[in-house]
Amino acid sequence: MQVLPIVVIAVIGLAVMLIIIGLSARDPKESLQARLAEYSAREQMATLEEIELSLPFSERIIAPMVRNAAEFVKRFTPERTLEATRHKLDLAGNPSNWSPAEFFGVRAVAMVVLAALIFVVLSITQAELGMRILMTVVFAALGFFLPALWLGSKIRSRQHNVVKSLPDALDLLTVCVEAGLGFDLALKKVTEKWDNELSRAFVRLLQEIQLGRLRRDAMRDIAARMEVPDMTSFVAAIIQAETLGVSIAKILRIQSDQMRMRRRQRAEEKAHQASIKMIIPMVFLIFPSIWIVLLGPAILQAFFSPNPLF
Repeated sequence: MQVLPIVVIAVIGLAVMLIIIGLSARDPKESLQARLAEYSAREQMATLEEIELSLPFSERIIAPMVRNAAEFVKRFTPERTLEATRHKLDLAGNPSNWSPAEFFGVRAVAMVVLAALIFVVLSITQAELGMRILMTVVFAALGFFLPALWLGSKIRSRQHNVVKSLPDALDLLTVCVEAGLGFDLALKKVTEKWDNELSRAFVRLLQEIQLGRLRRDAMRDIAARMEVPDMTSFVAAIIQAETLGVSIAKILRIQSDQMRMRRRQRAEEKAHQASIKMIIPMVFLIFPSIWIVLLGPAILQAFFSPNPLF
């Protein structure tokens, strides 16, 4: 019985590790480039078995499981749900290049793995049948919703990154346009200067424009893929300036001033909220520790002295 808690912790840790490995799968483009580089460096032809064994664990084991689960789930998932999931993946920047069906496949695999592992663990411990069923359902729900929580965290992180980097990007855009560069070349300078979520979005914007898409349509899509109010305001101002023939340099200067003012206002708002947010850790963590340090010796002395007071 002393070994049982260790087994339970190891099994649950293994399940969480498998989910993390699946979620943090490498970019297929980088994997393909690495395999091509390895193949070109070989002096002899490698066998198919050697090539398969050279693949990482996530591509040999987890990726086929996810693909099979995705094909199964896609048959029963409404198209509207798939479109909503595709939009959420776009909001998160789709770091793993998943399709909506593959994302549901990840959720299905995580649900089955966690439910099976907890059922096996409880069966080994000879727990009651009702407890086994209840915990299996709970862990299955946890495995199904864990990737969705991870995706929501990615969306919030990306939006925060865009809001934080947009004022500096607008400053550089303003300087470049006022120096005589076109708007597209100014965007290219921003992509060369930084490597963050905003610059990667601008890279995709430039690629779509080079493929022949209208700039205003590509910019509307980039705002829709972020759902950041500051970015939506910036895109609307640029489209309006392009439609009415207003100087883009003047619009960028106004937008840059507004973004800096909004950033200052957000910083002041967070500074005012800091004192309120500190109340909870002070009341529940800091004050009890102080009381224990100050009153603990006195209470022990009062109860356990030769002449106790109580």
